[in-house]
Amino acid sequence: AGMLGEMELLFLLGADEIDMAKTGGAFVVYIGTHGDQGAHRANVILPAAAYTEKSATYVNTEGRVQQTNRAGFAPGEAREDWAILRALSDVLGKKLPFDSLPQLRAKLYGEYPHLARIDQVAAGNAEDIAGVAKLGGRLNKGTFTSPVTDFYLTNPIARASAVMAECSALAKSGFKQAAE
Repeated sequence: AGMLGEMELLFLLGADEIDMAKTGGAFVVYIGTHGDQGAHRANVILPAAAYTEKSATYVNTEGRVQQTNRAGFAPGEAREDWAILRALSDVLGKKLPFDSLPQLRAKLYGEYPHLARIDQVAAGNAEDIAGVAKLGGRLNKGTFTSPVTDFYLTNPIARASAVMAECSALAKSGFKQAAE
């Protein structure tokens, strides 16, 4: 984060949870969905499709590769992330080697075959864990605290929701107001 202010160009790929004051004089390009903090700081905004508006590949915290299918189309000029980056690569004269999502996935699976194993978890390897243990180091004695200060407002989509704002307010009040 100390280097953040030293950057000349900063790409924010849906990143809104950083301290925008630390971006200094960087030229900021924001690719995202809901006009949150990153978009407010950006010099250029490239509107992206929300997670329900794109077919995507995700890896969850368990290491399980998951794919989603688009449920609806993105509004206005919003595009899927891969399409934005592919178009940008062409404009910059460094064209990426794919023109469609199936071509991108074929390239991705060719270089990272484990990403083709959808909804599977690879067996762990005890040798890998032993290798980590050999790295040494010491545990930090500090208190572990969650970075989540408001469960109901953890991302731009939730922060744009009137319902989630109401849930947040109710949680802060100790749920003293009855549901109607």
